[in-house]
Amino acid sequence: MIKIIPVTILTVALNSEATIARTIESVINQTYENIEYIVLDGASRDNTVGIAQSYIKRFNAMPGRSMKVFSEPDKGMYDALNKGARLAQGVIVGQINADDYYEPDAVQTMAELYEREKFDLAWGSVRVIKRTGNMIKHARRGLLWTTSHWCHPAAFATKEILLEYPYPLENSHDDFEFATHVYLDGKKILPIDKVISNFTFGGMTTQKSFKDVKKRIDEIYGIYKKYGMSKFYYLHRLIFETVKYFLI
Repeated sequence: MIKIIPVTILTVALNSEATIARTIESVINQTYENIEYIVLDGASRDNTVGIAQSYIKRFNAMPGRSMKVFSEPDKGMYDALNKGARLAQGVIVGQINADDYYEPDAVQTMAELYEREKFDLAWGSVRVIKRTGNMIKHARRGLLWTTSHWCHPAAFATKEILLEYPYPLENSHDDFEFATHVYLDGKKILPIDKVISNFTFGGMTTQKSFKDVKKRIDEIYGIYKKYGMSKFYYLHRLIFETVKYFLI
């Protein structure tokens, strides 16, 4: 029998009044029961906090559920996620941004996976929502350790790992640096090729200009270089970003 472990979900928001309700609703509608939900707002100037707070009573009335909303200035998304990891009471922690939303069985899938496998870090596949048509980014672990199959909006990690490997607050690819550090330290990482979340295309890591592409190449190769990985990764990143620029 699968033990019902406590799971924490973190949502980081800033001026997200147009989308945060959909994100919160996706957490409310989870098939899994034992969920602590923490919304971390970065001192929004719109009605983000009001919308989030309007769900607290409804969320807390559900069996096994609790919801809290915090609003204060921060140093960006990853600073807020570090704060959330310290606050979390769950055994595993999922992170879904205020522009994105979960599949209904996302938490149940990852909680059951943890009970079977006792992973340190796991992630599922993501449905990428685009104006030109949706696509699936499949969660895999290829022969090379790259961002190609890493899906942060579908990632769950133990609280212990998040505290041991906090986001470094260096750039918009802190999540991949976190995953890389965990991977190279030999922790148990596990992709599952099942859609866990829906990602709205157009955020910081999807900007489409040559300047943005060059910046992404340099930042991600900087992570490889920092951890002593092969210079081949620069060529890989150059090819990957070039293809993505013309095809996505």
